[in-house]
Amino acid sequence: MSASARDLFPGENRNKPETAEKILRVAAVSKTFPGVKALNNVSFDLERGEVHALVGENGAGKSTLMKILLGIYQPDEGAIEFKNREVHFENPQRALKNGISMIHQELMSFPEMTVWENIWIGREDTYSFLNIVDKSSMKKKTRELLAQFGLKLDIGRKVGSLSVAEVQMLEIIRAISYNAEVIIMDEPTSAIEEREIEPFFGTIRKLKSEGVSVIYISHKLDEIFRIADRVSILRDAAFIGTKRIGEITKDQMVSMMVGRAISNIYPVKVSPSSEDYIFEARNICKRDMFEDVNIAVKKGEILGIAGLMGSGRSELVETLFGIRRKDRGEIFMEGISVKIDSPKDAIKNGIAIVTEDRKLKGLILCRDVRENMSLVSLKNFCRLNVINRQKELSESQKMIEALSIKTPGLKTLVNSLSGGNQQKIALGKWLYRRPKLLIMDEPTRGIDVGAKFEIYKIMLRLAGEGLGVIMISSEMPEVIGMSDRVIVMHNFRIKGELARSETTQEKIMKMAIGE
Repeated sequence: MSASARDLFPGENRNKPETAEKILRVAAVSKTFPGVKALNNVSFDLERGEVHALVGENGAGKSTLMKILLGIYQPDEGAIEFKNREVHFENPQRALKNGISMIHQELMSFPEMTVWENIWIGREDTYSFLNIVDKSSMKKKTRELLAQFGLKLDIGRKVGSLSVAEVQMLEIIRAISYNAEVIIMDEPTSAIEEREIEPFFGTIRKLKSEGVSVIYISHKLDEIFRIADRVSILRDAAFIGTKRIGEITKDQMVSMMVGRAISNIYPVKVSPSSEDYIFEARNICKRDMFEDVNIAVKKGEILGIAGLMGSGRSELVETLFGIRRKDRGEIFMEGISVKIDSPKDAIKNGIAIVTEDRKLKGLILCRDVRENMSLVSLKNFCRLNVINRQKELSESQKMIEALSIKTPGLKTLVNSLSGGNQQKIALGKWLYRRPKLLIMDEPTRGIDVGAKFEIYKIMLRLAGEGLGVIMISSEMPEVIGMSDRVIVMHNFRIKGELARSETTQEKIMKMAIGE
């Protein structure tokens, strides 16, 4: 790295002697894509054996910077130094060989392969002088890695049969198995329950003690204050600053991220004035799952559903929406009994659902904004089975403006947008149909604090217009901050119900674990 590049490194300790070894330095890196400045003169450094959080709104440049570190992209300007020498990684394989590994937010597993095959794919052990795979060696090492995490899994089990949380843990184990000196973790706890986070943090602390450095990307600010040593903030493709965790508050961090103060991330919620129920489900039964479940939502009410992963939350709303066919029970919309045995029935009766996994089930990523927006309402744009493209474009543009979706245009592919804007599109496509009940499963998973605030405002606006909302969330502050009532599930049963005034994290957790 040139001397001029070194001079561009930011240093919160510029006037202090540097006592920690810098294993990684990024100096004045810029990257431009057609029409978009993805990084603008960004600098960053990582100490050996530290957890350095990287935060910023979706689109701030975090992913682009990490892809440059991995060799997926090449910088237009600037330099990177790793272990005191300037590096130019041509691809992720070169980065891995040099000691930089990454856990991606989107799971990268092979569902038809076993646990041990997923960990060692592409770098299989072989017998000496023979081109024969040494399965016993890899299985033995897999068991040792799982034991290190306290993860009890059949290593011969296909990954496609694992839960999302188990697959996420497997991704973490695979990254660690490379013996990397730097591990990039992109939203590593997005699918992990609260009770699993502290053991995971214990593993990170163990890695730190062994001199491994971690770049920790997360929108969960509470986690950053629990695990990180320093935090760097990006905004609008530019470096804003680096702070020691003890030198910054959450409000200050949010202000640096979004460029404005957000004193309360949960907007003020006015309790619904109506006592009329817009939706009721009575004695819902599903063989081997639910038995006599009852749930009701008033007009203008946000009903939160809390519970640990595997408690049956998503399965319940999928049954209410007709994705899973119930064996027994009745559903009422505005007091009238309706038949819901399929998603088509649910949509016809005014029910909409924003699914937990927007990328897999909520959007068609390879299609553009317009096509995704009109996806569930094509009949509204058709005459004699021909789509009126002009009307489709006009209505899509109105929805973009109504939801403040940031996109270069209606013909932009959805996979190029930030998580927050993708989530708004997943929501917007349903609003065309003017639903009476909106089910939102993990509505803010994987989106930044600014986008969360916007999603919350949209939810409150819809509730204010008389829409009923069912919200599933694994983030208890979100459940408490947004819900008028909370029901808590345990083992596919409703364990209890809490009014807004009596809802606390302690009460929710006690019910969630079955007490």
